[in-house]
Amino acid sequence: MNKLEIMGKDIRKDLQLFAQELVRIKSTSGNEETIIRFIASKMKALGYDEVVIDGFGNVVGRVGSGEKAVMFDSHVDTVEVKGAELWKVPPFSGEIIDGWLWGRGSVDMKSGAAASIYAAAIAKSQGLLEGKRVYVSCTIFEEDCDGENLKHMFKELQFRPDFFVTCEPSGNIITTGHKGKAQIVIKTQGVSAHGSAPEKGVNAIYEMAEIINRVEKTNLELMTKAAPKGTMVMSRISSTGASLNAVPSECEVYLDRRMVVGETEEIIKNEIEKIIKGKNATWEIGTLHRKTWTGMDITYEPFHLAWEISLDHKLTKAFIDSYKEVFGTEPEKYDFWDFSTNAVATVSMGIPTIGFGPGEYKLAHMTNERCEISQIIDSCSIYTNVITKL
Repeated sequence: MNKLEIMGKDIRKDLQLFAQELVRIKSTSGNEETIIRFIASKMKALGYDEVVIDGFGNVVGRVGSGEKAVMFDSHVDTVEVKGAELWKVPPFSGEIIDGWLWGRGSVDMKSGAAASIYAAAIAKSQGLLEGKRVYVSCTIFEEDCDGENLKHMFKELQFRPDFFVTCEPSGNIITTGHKGKAQIVIKTQGVSAHGSAPEKGVNAIYEMAEIINRVEKTNLELMTKAAPKGTMVMSRISSTGASLNAVPSECEVYLDRRMVVGETEEIIKNEIEKIIKGKNATWEIGTLHRKTWTGMDITYEPFHLAWEISLDHKLTKAFIDSYKEVFGTEPEKYDFWDFSTNAVATVSMGIPTIGFGPGEYKLAHMTNERCEISQIIDSCSIYTNVITKL
């Protein structure tokens, strides 16, 4: 299906303009109100049957009223722009140059949002919703707290989709899963003393030194395993002391552990216990606290296992068949993301989940972020096709 029409009107240009408008709206994490209200208005204009902004600050639109529920999700918060002067074009200009949409969020992931919003509207206009409900969500605060947005939405609005698609950038390659994530804080305790008499204290940094070496050794061991590989990175270190001329009484490091399919919570816990064994140290999940634009407090515990959907699953087959119809060829390959997404919420609920979206993810968060317009159009066609096959 390549007819991207609503009420007989070819909407490729409208879709492109909508994606540009989204990029032009600044929407860093915690500052998404303007874009959420803009999207809600757009969904209503496109004829959605229901549009709701939940208490968290997400917006979700529905078309159709059938029994089978399909959901497409895109987060619309972005990371900050640093060094705007280094961009070839202003990062919120939404300019199109040589068939590419430029700007912060064009890849991660406002193009996917635009494509999915239009796909649901097309499916309704063309009478493709028999027996189905299609939800399109545009979620917030994913950059810091992936999945918390959807957990709240499902609880507040009391619905559960049968199939879930994360429209994260995949370069329009069917993506069957992604790595898990555990973010961990390790603390060592010492005894403070004046810097002129260090023998009277216990230096918490020195206590941490061997732990740092063990973290590096653990990562090297992980890297020797067959692909896909788990990783462990120490991303932050800090210490606490009475002053700069005192022996520090506490040292803290932050670890980012990426997991592959088959690595369990028990494996990770045992790994951390081994790292701190014999040291005056404790560990915990690196809990984050944030506040949404609606004023809701978020408590986020970043510990999510890796996941993967089978190529034989009905959802995967729907994407494979749609891919063949739109591109006229079999998929040459499938992908598995290194990064984490909102899919951690649906996977934890046992909902069949898959990834597919426009944009090369290696350009996400980068200077000169940009997405090819043809990928936005093609992903909209794929999404519309998938709706008909589930």
